[in-house]
Amino acid sequence: MTHTRIDMDDIPKPEKTVRIEGSGKQALEQGRTRLLIAGSVFALAFSVIAARVVDVSVFDRGAEPNLAQESGSLTHKTGRADIVDRNGMLLATTLSVPSLYADPKFIMDPASAAEKIRTVLPDLDQTELLSKLASDKRFVWLKRNLTPRQQYDVNKLGVPGLYFQRESKRIYPQGRLTAHIVGRAGFDDVGLSGIERSHDTLLRDGSEPLRLSVDLRVQHILREELQTQIDAFDGIGAAGIVLDTDTSEIVAMVSLPDFDPNRRDKISDNAIFNRASLGVYEMGSTFKIFNTAMALDYGTTSLSGGYDASKPIRIARFTISDYHAKNRWLSVPEIFMYSSNVGSVKMAMDVGGERQRAFMEKLGFMKASAIELPERGHPMAPNPWRPINTMTISFGHGIAVSPVHLANGVAAMVNGGIHRPATLLRRESDELLVGERIIKEKTSHAVRRLLRLVVENGTGRNAAAEGYLVGGKTGTAEKPGQGGAYRRKALLSSFVGVFPVNQPRYVVLAMVDEPKGNKSSFGYATGGWVAAPAVKRIVERAAPLLNVAPVDEDAPEIRRALMVKIPQAKGKKALASF
Repeated sequence: MTHTRIDMDDIPKPEKTVRIEGSGKQALEQGRTRLLIAGSVFALAFSVIAARVVDVSVFDRGAEPNLAQESGSLTHKTGRADIVDRNGMLLATTLSVPSLYADPKFIMDPASAAEKIRTVLPDLDQTELLSKLASDKRFVWLKRNLTPRQQYDVNKLGVPGLYFQRESKRIYPQGRLTAHIVGRAGFDDVGLSGIERSHDTLLRDGSEPLRLSVDLRVQHILREELQTQIDAFDGIGAAGIVLDTDTSEIVAMVSLPDFDPNRRDKISDNAIFNRASLGVYEMGSTFKIFNTAMALDYGTTSLSGGYDASKPIRIARFTISDYHAKNRWLSVPEIFMYSSNVGSVKMAMDVGGERQRAFMEKLGFMKASAIELPERGHPMAPNPWRPINTMTISFGHGIAVSPVHLANGVAAMVNGGIHRPATLLRRESDELLVGERIIKEKTSHAVRRLLRLVVENGTGRNAAAEGYLVGGKTGTAEKPGQGGAYRRKALLSSFVGVFPVNQPRYVVLAMVDEPKGNKSSFGYATGGWVAAPAVKRIVERAAPLLNVAPVDEDAPEIRRALMVKIPQAKGKKALASF
C-alpha cells in the first residue's frame, strides 16, 4: 500500500483582505450613489415610455383625430380683419409681402447698383434711386410690396447692401367692383377711405371678418348696367343703389367712374368721388313721390282730388310749366303719372312750407345720411324756406340730397311708412329694427299704387320687368352751372323703382350724369329713356338671385291691390287704371 505524503507548504494560503480607507473609500461611495441615481432615472424614463405605449396601443382609438373635437378658433388672423360681403365673399384681406430696402453703407457702386435694380424694377425712377443708394443714410426704402417674382429677380442680382423686410399688404380681390364701398388702406394699414376708414379701429383689431350688407352678385349687375347706359348715352358718370325696403340694408351701391384700390398710383380725383353717397343733387321729379305722399298723409288732398294744371305758374321772374303738359285739370293720380310740375306745386302750397320742411326733416333730408362711410354729403336746403322754395322742392329743385337719401326715403314711402337709416352692415336676422313712422300705412299703400301707375301708363314704361311688378318714378333735372343758372343740356336723368310693388322688397335707383340723347331714344335723354331701361334689366337679373319669384301680373288679387281710380273733371266719366 502506497501512502502519499502531503507537504503543507504546497497548500495555497488565503489572500489577505484589502481594506480601503480615507479618500478612496469616499470616491467609491460617490460612484455607487451616482450609478444608483442614473439607474433610477433610466428606469423612470422607460416606465413612462412603456405606460404611453400601453395607453396608445390599448386605450386610444386608432382613428385620425376628429376635427370637431379640436378646441380654439380656426380663424386666420393677418393683423387686419378681412371684409366680406353678406354671403362671405372676400372683399378685402391682408397678405405678408416683401419690401426692398438698402443700407447705402454697403453699396459699393451706387450707379452700377441702380442700373442693375432697374433691370428688374423698371418703374423706379433712375435719378431718385441713385440718390437713395448714394446717400449717407443706413436705411432707405427702394420699393414696397414686391411680388415673389420681383423678390427672386432682385436676389439674383447679387447686389450687396440690398435687403428685404416682410410687410402687410392690403389686397382687394374684387378690384374696382366695390371700391367706393370698401375704400382702401395705405401702406401702413391705415384706412384712407370707405369702410376701411370708418371701421379702421375695428379692422386693426384683427378679429372676425367684417360682414357687409352688400351682395357681390347684385353689385356686379348694377355696375354693369350703369356702365352700359353711360356708354350708350355718352354720360360722364352714374350712380346706383339697390336697397332692402324693410331693413334699409344696401345690397348694392355703385358710383362711376370708379377705381382699382390695388393700384394706388392710378386713382384720379374724379374716380375717387363717390356720387352715390357724397354727391348731393337736385333729384328732379323723383321728389314728387315725397310731395304726393306728404299731401295725402296730411289730408290736404286725396286720390280722388285734383288741381287745375291748364296754365303755367308765373312767380317773380320764374315760370313753372309741365314737360308733358296736358293743359287741363288733372287728378292727383294723373299729376303723378304725367309728372306735372304745376299740379305738384299746387299740392305743396296747400300743405304749406312749414309742414313741408318738417316732412323733409323727418326723412333725414336735412342732415348727412347715416350710412357707414366717411364720404357722406350734407344736403343743401334753403334757409329761409320761402314760398318759392316750397314750390320748387315739390318737383325736386331747390333742395339737393344724395342718392342714398333718395333711395332710403323711397323705402319709407312704400314699406308701410317706417324710416330706418340706410346701412352697409349686414343686420342679424334677430336684430330689432328700430324705425320712425313717417306716413300712415294707408298712405304708403296709395303711394305703391301710384308708382305702379307710372310704369303701366306714365313716364316709366321702360322699367316694366315682366312678372316682377315694378313701380317707380322718373326724374330729369337740369344741373346748375356757375352762377346758379340751370344748364338745359346738362341733365341728371334717373329712375327710382320698387319691386314687387304690391309687397315691396327692394328699391332700385339708377342715375346717369349728363347723358346725351341718341337714335334709340329719339334724341331724348330723360330718366324714362336713360335710367328706366337700366332698372328693368337690373330687376330682371337680380330678382332671381334675391329670391323674388315672378308673378302673374293679371292675377285678380294683384289687380285689386294696385288698382287706381282716376277721377276726371266734372262732367267726365271716371275710369280705372291698373
